Amino acid sequence: MPEKAKVTVVGSGYVGMSLAVLLAQYNDVTVLDIDPERVDQVNRRESTVADAGIDAFLKERDLSLAATLDPDEAYLGADFVVVATPTNYDPDTNYFDTRAVDQVVGDALAKAVGALVVIK
Repeated sequence: MPEKAKVTVVGSGYVGMSLAVLLAQYNDVTVLDIDPERVDQVNRRESTVADAGIDAFLKERDLSLAATLDPDEAYLGADFVVVATPTNYDPDTNYFDTRAVDQVVGDALAKAVGALVVIK
């Protein structure tokens, strides 16, 4: 494995953003999101969530961090894919909707062949 791993984090909510910032200290991290505003925020080194620690890391640390809307770009050469997409819970049916996670795992397996896929 290369000195720095290439990590793709899918989703830039609280879980995805915190993991991306943590991992970007020692690895090349690409955040993949479907929201153009969130992608712009990450690329401007602004947090997508309200968190003082994440804000501080984005401003003060030398991070290898970028964001994109393009799955092909995000998955290209990835060693690891971290799936940080929501699983919405419906209390009326007592059911977790995992379709977003399922879709991302399928995309990651198809586009990031050989990468370790981690569901967070």
